[in-house]
Amino acid sequence: MPSPSPAPGAKPLALVVFLENVGHIHGVPLPYWATRVIDFLTEEYAKLLLRLYGAYRHYARVVVLEDARATGPELVATLTGLAPTHRTDLLLLVHGKPGALVGYQGRCLVGSETFGPLVEAYRADPSVVDLRAVFGVNCYGASLAPTWLALGAQVVNGAVGVNWLPEPSISVFLRNWLGGASFSRAVERSHRVALRWGTRLWRPDAAGRDHPKIAGSRQMIAGVADLTIHS
Repeated sequence: MPSPSPAPGAKPLALVVFLENVGHIHGVPLPYWATRVIDFLTEEYAKLLLRLYGAYRHYARVVVLEDARATGPELVATLTGLAPTHRTDLLLLVHGKPGALVGYQGRCLVGSETFGPLVEAYRADPSVVDLRAVFGVNCYGASLAPTWLALGAQVVNGAVGVNWLPEPSISVFLRNWLGGASFSRAVERSHRVALRWGTRLWRPDAAGRDHPKIAGSRQMIAGVADLTIHS
């Protein structure tokens, strides 16, 4: 079912999807044709999930920044352009590095050069960005949590290192979040399912320590409030 209409005076919700797979698999060299195929299929799969689980029914606007639009200037322009009329949730379906997102074709890093000026603008005028929740499967997503919180986000998640479990994390999160679960519960459920898959491939060592790929994929949740799609 569609989400209820916003309360009188409240802004409707928008979803911004920052989408760029690049076609890379961490540490695995691939020929160019393979990276292009992976890039296309994974991005189309992500867009299919949005439709399958009802993002277009729950959000008044859905903006997908993919391919040449997966850049820092486009992200800033979209977030600031939506702010006067919408509250925005952000979905990060990209690779990441510490303190940065990996944008268009891996040639574009979105980091301090983008977020520093945006945070300064927000501090001077909080109406510049109206950010609500940020979900991402990007590597080192936890390193960007302070940035999203500094931009007014109420709740965020992020992997503590290299994230080897983008799926089933994305699909389980979207199914739960768009189905009405709270952000933290949707993240926890998605992570629990992802770990169940991952630990079958990468088992703990003899001392019971996580395999490095599991340790890096672990998720953190930070924020000042928990939310649902309806709140």
